[in-house]
Amino acid sequence: MNTLFDKIWDKHVVQIVDDGPTQLYIDRLYCHEVTSPQAFQGLRERGLKCFRPKQIFCMPDHNTQSHDQDKEVTDPIGRKQIDTLNKNCEEFGLTEFKMGTKDNGIIHVVGPEKGLSLPGMTIVCGDSHTSTHGAVGAVAFGIGTSEVEMVMASQCILQQKPKSMRININGHLRKGVVAKDVALYLMSKLTTSGATGYFVEYSGQVVRDMSMDGRLTLCNLSIEMGARGGFVAPDETTFAYLKGREYAPKGEDWDKAVAYWKTLKSGDDAVFDQELNFDGEDIEPRITYGTNPGMGIGITGAIPSLDEIDVTTQASFLKSLDYMGFKPGERLLGHPIDYVFLGACTNGRIEDFRAFASIVKGHRKADHVTAWLVPGSWTVDKQIREEGLDKVLEDAGFQLRQPSCSACLAMNDDKIPAGKYSVSTSNRNFEGRQGPGSRTILASPYVAAAAAITGKITDPREYLK
Repeated sequence: MNTLFDKIWDKHVVQIVDDGPTQLYIDRLYCHEVTSPQAFQGLRERGLKCFRPKQIFCMPDHNTQSHDQDKEVTDPIGRKQIDTLNKNCEEFGLTEFKMGTKDNGIIHVVGPEKGLSLPGMTIVCGDSHTSTHGAVGAVAFGIGTSEVEMVMASQCILQQKPKSMRININGHLRKGVVAKDVALYLMSKLTTSGATGYFVEYSGQVVRDMSMDGRLTLCNLSIEMGARGGFVAPDETTFAYLKGREYAPKGEDWDKAVAYWKTLKSGDDAVFDQELNFDGEDIEPRITYGTNPGMGIGITGAIPSLDEIDVTTQASFLKSLDYMGFKPGERLLGHPIDYVFLGACTNGRIEDFRAFASIVKGHRKADHVTAWLVPGSWTVDKQIREEGLDKVLEDAGFQLRQPSCSACLAMNDDKIPAGKYSVSTSNRNFEGRQGPGSRTILASPYVAAAAAITGKITDPREYLK
């Protein structure tokens, strides 16, 4: 029997080119301000319109500032990109969730929470972390700008079919371990290229026990293992999350949709090109120590010694440690930090703010730490205030910022200064990712919160009730 990936992929095949790619129908195209301008211009130059404009949703997120959004964007490049997106959406008749409106946020947070991302869909965006939407049981992946133009013009894309991989995470997670730790653990085991050429289905008891917010985090980081994308078969957790959302089916349409969605699973005899098994009990809270997301350790562990590193990669390993100011074999517990960032399409959801608040409640932010707490959407911001989490955070010395990609990628005002250490819930720790010369330590909201109140890398389990 086919895998779930085969079922969704095959249902969307328009035609297969002999010795070439597959023409794949796309249900949903998301656009943001950074990778869309050239696509719109390409349509304009060829005298084309968007083939199915109702399938396309746009919003600025990368360049939106996380403060004073009622004022003009201060960065001239960012301002031009946002203004250009506004004009392009008006010209081509597309739905746009503009900066400062209640519908705005990070595209990969807003899509699922509005019910725009649904099981069985094919979803693309000119952004590598489009794999996030796989959490609802969709085949979702990032594409390039020329491919964005292709989808705008035809609602189709040319793609080579990836191989299939299933990752089973069995058992249960220990206290203080969340989806972000699971993803960082998988990356350390597979490396950042271990899933190259594959589309990953996440399975096992740990995944079934995850909330939708957790699954969104897990699927978000699929690309960091080299995968084309990652997804989770839809189940009752998925249906409960989607029911009643703005763009989700309603009434009889909902019942029909759920009946179909329940068929979206890999058969018991499905054969994958590769299948891997891991035990949730083996995972502890994680941090990274290097300059790619696969360079990670358990929070009580130590950076590998040089003789543990393959001789062919020792030079790059040492270069990475030199950039980070760390040494082989060093333990990082207690290492001072300067900044904490809670947010991004990886950990900017309500569950992440609940986790952060549960650690800092009754404590105070360390005086020397600068903390940026950035909701992934205005809906998340509203939830935070309705639940009183803003008061908990305020009492602990923190302030909420406004929805934005913020310090994930230094395309806006929120940049980590050179040489400073940032404990970040975002998805990448490349050299300069959060600002020129910045040093990024990827972690979960629990780990970020513990670091924020102690001013150093701290095991969050010490603060969990």
